[in-house]
Amino acid sequence: MNRLGISIYPGCFPAKKDQAYLELVASYGFQRVFTCLLSLDHENPEQMGQLKSIISFANKLGLEVIVDVAPRVFSALKLSPTDLSLFHQWGVAGIRLDLGFTGMEEAMMTFNPYGLKIELNMSLGTKHVENILSYQPNKQQLTACHNFYPHRYTGLSYDHFAKTSSSFKELGLKTAAFVSSQAATIGPWPVMEGLCTLEMHRDLPVEIQAKHLFATGWIDDVLIGNAYASEEELAKLSRLTPEVLAFRVELAKEISPLEKKIVLEEPHCYRGDVSDYMIRSTLSRVKYREESFALRHTRPIRRGDILIDNEHYGQYKGELQIALKPMENRGKTNVVGRILEEELFLLEYLKPWSRFRFEQ
Repeated sequence: MNRLGISIYPGCFPAKKDQAYLELVASYGFQRVFTCLLSLDHENPEQMGQLKSIISFANKLGLEVIVDVAPRVFSALKLSPTDLSLFHQWGVAGIRLDLGFTGMEEAMMTFNPYGLKIELNMSLGTKHVENILSYQPNKQQLTACHNFYPHRYTGLSYDHFAKTSSSFKELGLKTAAFVSSQAATIGPWPVMEGLCTLEMHRDLPVEIQAKHLFATGWIDDVLIGNAYASEEELAKLSRLTPEVLAFRVELAKEISPLEKKIVLEEPHCYRGDVSDYMIRSTLSRVKYREESFALRHTRPIRRGDILIDNEHYGQYKGELQIALKPMENRGKTNVVGRILEEELFLLEYLKPWSRFRFEQ
């Protein structure tokens, strides 16, 4: 099951603001909370007290909290990899190892008596996870999560993301990655130019970032890296359907009521006999074969156009298509809408027989 999450950075604002944010995200169905021990002053009782208070508050809302740690945090808190009792006392669901140990320690951690999840760093591109697996960890308690990158242009390339994400997914581990709110300004460090995993996401609307991560099939959970996301962003994320890719569209002014119903209300499935030129969804031509589809708006076809064949295409009338390439329009095809430009790249993630839908 795919989940959504947010990030909280205690000490940046009064605890009441963090609590209000947690209540808001819980009301929109979010389930995870990330927070960072790496950036906290572990000797500051006010910061540490606020951290524990936020963890407790999140737990009461049913939110799962994962804290980001590294060997230096273990040293600062005088902890041992064989004793995770302090994290259990705080009420966290798990710890994310931004940097790990030798492999044996991580494997031992997965057998902790508290059921704490041990989350690995997915972004480094090393063979460390294979080393950990050689020590026979409890894979039920082993998960993985990418980094986020506050410095512009330092986020992961798509090729590196694909290589690392697919390898972790093939190992059967639950995975997560970060997206960046365009409304948020808070992160764990002074420099904060967005907090996304993929550099290509940095300036995109947050829901498009999330759609992309889910559409790859490699990411189970999507977390907003910066705080505080706007309620509008939270609402848009809450409406995502990770299992069915939804494209935002602009409908043509000339679209008929029946064509609008086909676009927005009917189920769509990418036919398995693949064409270079279009994605075909043919159920509508069967369901509405007795209906009339008058010729209208038959301009030349561009990539991303949503098409419905009209009366002049005989038995094909009522069939919906998405154009993958420019095509000549011989007057047999109505251009009824268009996928928004910023979402056109998502067409690459539709696979034969996968379901998809449109929304305004």
